Amino acid sequence: MLDKIKSLSKQTLIYGTSTIIGRFLNFILVPFYTNVFPPSEYGIVAVVFAYIAFFNIIYSLGFEAGYFRFASSNEIGNEKQNFSHPFFVILVNAFLLSSLILLSTGFITPLIGAKDQSFVVYSAFILFFDALSLVPFAYLRLKNKATVFVTIKLVNIIVNVAMNLVLVLIFKMGLEAVFISNLVASLITLLILLPIILRNITFEYHKELMAELRRFSLPYLPAALASMAIQVINIPITKYLTDDRSVGIYNANYRLGIFMMLIVSMFEYAWRPFFLNNAKEPDAKPLFAKVLTIFVGASSILFILLTLFIPDIIKTPLPFKGHLIGEKYWNGVFIVPLILFAYMFLGIYTNLIAGIYIEKKTKYLPAITGAGAAANIVSGFVLIPVIGIMGGAWAVLISYVVMTIGIYIVNRKYFPVEYEKLKIAIILTVDVITLIMFYLMWNGNVPASIFLKAIITIILLSIVFYVSGLWKAGKLLKG
Repeated sequence: MLDKIKSLSKQTLIYGTSTIIGRFLNFILVPFYTNVFPPSEYGIVAVVFAYIAFFNIIYSLGFEAGYFRFASSNEIGNEKQNFSHPFFVILVNAFLLSSLILLSTGFITPLIGAKDQSFVVYSAFILFFDALSLVPFAYLRLKNKATVFVTIKLVNIIVNVAMNLVLVLIFKMGLEAVFISNLVASLITLLILLPIILRNITFEYHKELMAELRRFSLPYLPAALASMAIQVINIPITKYLTDDRSVGIYNANYRLGIFMMLIVSMFEYAWRPFFLNNAKEPDAKPLFAKVLTIFVGASSILFILLTLFIPDIIKTPLPFKGHLIGEKYWNGVFIVPLILFAYMFLGIYTNLIAGIYIEKKTKYLPAITGAGAAANIVSGFVLIPVIGIMGGAWAVLISYVVMTIGIYIVNRKYFPVEYEKLKIAIILTVDVITLIMFYLMWNGNVPASIFLKAIITIILLSIVFYVSGLWKAGKLLKG
């Protein structure tokens, strides 16, 4: 079992490398924006890009998933037909939707609070170019062209970051620079992918393939939209219930959750092939149980460190100017521990998802995701008017807890695993104690001295190390 866990830990590092680089480069824009733009302006960017995230799903119509399903075997039609049919469906849909947006800019701009019609125009083109890149990127993944895939993704991010820096710092442009940068990055990405598109395009129509693509792809839409809602719905809800300034402060501090999100993303990349490859092993269930304990322990270590020291971390001076996030955003840092805790539950959910995939009970996923999205939306509307942006953070945590409970209940029926419940309960209790200590310090009930934080940290980390078995971690990584 130790050898298999060691394998998973190494895979996590390998699969996560490109994810870390990409996320980090994107994260560079958070300190940049928050040190350049006031919260009210950054809030506008957050709202518009939240809507872009939603529309990305609608633009694809689920046909990217359909491409994976049928192009992997070419059981219906040939290779070019399997590429062309989903590509042309997305192309036509993207053209119609972007045209509709462009014709409705006068209506959409005040509706979403974009302030300037040009933001909506840029968004329409960003959505169009990004949609046309979906199938080519899926093609690269299907053909195991990981290096090419990662390289193009990194080019997109580097172009975006570089354009932002140049347009804002040198040409002194305002928010428009954010949208122009994203537009240029999306266009360059599509141009790089153009040879792949041209090589695989055919105008031969296959009626049966189109029917099967439609039947398979469209049902993905509700679950995909629900999943996206959990991630970004609090942005427009916060905008609706408060103002752009509150949205800006919320979004900047929400982005600090990237530190936990990276761990979850790295784990997910390695976990899916790992549990599928080990599903039929006699020790599969005890192995999965141990992996969950180790994940909860490892993520809790990061959670404790970040939660207790995040007020100090955000004040870190940057080499050029300013801090990790601008001073005008510091008063929202109290939401960060809840966001970190929420992402930890997302990691637990990711671990538990193994049973549903192994037993082919994925039909339950839309209901589970939908329940999480509904909990997020309801909690947001109930809590944000009462406790402001803190309500948004609680809504995110509640949604992931609901999803985790939902998938656990389904797993108990179809793929019961005897998880180390007592150990996990102890570790999560330590995490809750960490939260309590943070808020006591934040509210001034307990002195927030570095010395006291260090003592508390050592005590809490020692408990987590011992209970989770991470003190044996050396055995997992030897050899």
